[in-house]
Amino acid sequence: RELFAEYAAELTDPEQRRLYEEEVSALERERGVEVRFVHPTPGFVLRTSQEGSRRCYINVCSNALMGEPRARAERGGQRWELPYSLAPGREELRRAGRRRLLYDVVFHPAALRLAARSARFRRLLCDTALEAVESRCGVRLDRNNATVLRGVSYKGVPQAPVIRSPLPGGAPKPPDDGESP
Repeated sequence: RELFAEYAAELTDPEQRRLYEEEVSALERERGVEVRFVHPTPGFVLRTSQEGSRRCYINVCSNALMGEPRARAERGGQRWELPYSLAPGREELRRAGRRRLLYDVVFHPAALRLAARSARFRRLLCDTALEAVESRCGVRLDRNNATVLRGVSYKGVPQAPVIRSPLPGGAPKPPDDGESP
């Protein structure tokens, strides 16, 4: 039990998490890939069901690494571009051993500010989050009964997915020792 408690304390320590992220970034840089961790800032939660039976929650979050929302004027209104990041779905245990499905959809903080001021924009953000989960995870969600939970900004334990992008020039070549293979 003591070892497990020690392990759990190490996992939740912010300094250990920072060291882990630095090590992963350095390893990926050696492979020619830039890695950025997307730490979700809680926004609001959508509750719906998946495949008509399993309850699931979509955490609509923000992070400044995402692109800002942009509107393009079109005849009859505007077309919005809403860049997002979608973390893979995960299951977490609840009380009494029941499981719940969680998805994190991360937008730019400006998108959540716009959603807080406008009910129409909030509906657009919710529709975008639902569509993202359906298209990227290959599931069917109950859109008719999807509701925003009042007073809840995040469900589950936050996890930081990564954004990988290739570095210019690709992976560095390994040093030549002068020996032939």
